[in-house]
Amino acid sequence: MKKILPVILLVTCIGTHAQSRRVQQTNGAKAPTSTVANEQTVKEMFDEANAYVKAKVAEFTEKKIPYTDALLTKTKLEQRQLAAKYATAAATRTNLAGEDFYYIGMLHWIADNLDGTVENLRKFVGDERAPTERAQTARSIMAVTLAKQSKLTDAEKVLADYLAKEPQKLTERARIEVELAKAYQAKKEFVKMAPHAEQGYVASKALLKDATSRARGLDEILDAGMLVYEAHRDLGEPNKAEAGLDDMRALAAEVGSTSFYYYAVDQKIKYLIETNRKSAALDFYQNALANSQKDFANKGQQNDINTRLKKREKHYKLLGDIAPELPLHDQWFPGDKRSLASLKGKVVLLDFWAMWCEPCLEAFPNLIEWHQDFSGDGLEILGITRYYGTVRGMPADRGAELVELKRFRERERLPYDFVVGDGQAMQIMYGATGLPTAVLIDRKGVVRFIETGTSPTRLEQIREMVVKLINEK
Repeated sequence: MKKILPVILLVTCIGTHAQSRRVQQTNGAKAPTSTVANEQTVKEMFDEANAYVKAKVAEFTEKKIPYTDALLTKTKLEQRQLAAKYATAAATRTNLAGEDFYYIGMLHWIADNLDGTVENLRKFVGDERAPTERAQTARSIMAVTLAKQSKLTDAEKVLADYLAKEPQKLTERARIEVELAKAYQAKKEFVKMAPHAEQGYVASKALLKDATSRARGLDEILDAGMLVYEAHRDLGEPNKAEAGLDDMRALAAEVGSTSFYYYAVDQKIKYLIETNRKSAALDFYQNALANSQKDFANKGQQNDINTRLKKREKHYKLLGDIAPELPLHDQWFPGDKRSLASLKGKVVLLDFWAMWCEPCLEAFPNLIEWHQDFSGDGLEILGITRYYGTVRGMPADRGAELVELKRFRERERLPYDFVVGDGQAMQIMYGATGLPTAVLIDRKGVVRFIETGTSPTRLEQIREMVVKLINEK
């Protein structure tokens, strides 16, 4: 399932020419230096591993070490390594009993060892003396783990066992149902997916009654609500699919979340266009602009929603229509200039980018991979940029900038053509004023996808759409 704003942070370059620098990726990390003391209980091992990231973040803050995604990734890897080390050490003990199996199972859970998680938590819940609340937590994690492993019959049995006992927590119920829905979705078993998505959505909405869970509750609702929508969409039930999005929009207004509200509106507009109801989609867009005034009393919230929607107006008008030809451009290299009409029969990805845009650069490994994987199946990627008057943060004329663009393409080993605009006409035509912006055009020359920003989830979303369009023969 695709997840985008508001829950996922999409990094976007807008209106800045500052020079970017790539974040160096961590290829590996040394295991944490913590050692297992003979007197340390299994619970103490778990507590240390569980608190590892929080403790390291506090240490970074105290030492004024700048936060980066690479640093967080490295820290989480160290946490998994520590948990795996402790789980292995604990398993060698001969006096294990009772809650020891719970904490070993939880160490395996942190370490992403799913088999070890289920094995040890099953031993724990099999003990009649196991504390009821902890046993329920163990069952919830077992059900989630089995769903992740696509062992759906076993996961359903554990869920039934969980529901037959008390106490039941909304957070645990929501997570089990959502993971089962995702697992059935991956298998394209949408009939089985739908009830789990709906139960997950109900449980997630109930979390809003707890003020301490409000932020997390919104995340849960978006995740589960989208699963409800996608299940009914893929079952060919448009009324139910739209009802799910409408319910999400109404709930967003109730809790005062503009980003959630915008997301539900945006999804419905795109769905109406996808199902050949573009006129209804554009009417709904106009109504949404007006309804935001009714749904939100705060002027700032109204403006926030309308600003977001108006930025998408150009995209909505393009979606479902034949892609307009690229306006006059200055350079097309290393291949020969072509028209979009001449590319009919291919799936075309227009990647609007700039050399100074760091999120644009972060997408390059994926673009290279897609070219390698799908060019033989008809994917054509075009890197669309323009002259910005700078090279590496310094003023430059067009000749120098063009030389740098050609060097840049070779240096980054980008295997597709670059199209360089003389002015902003190409970006304006496709509503690509924020970077990066990805536009996907199907084999018939119809615009099927336009999104701005990047994140791992966004990149996966683009890849899924590429595969879908390639399979549309």
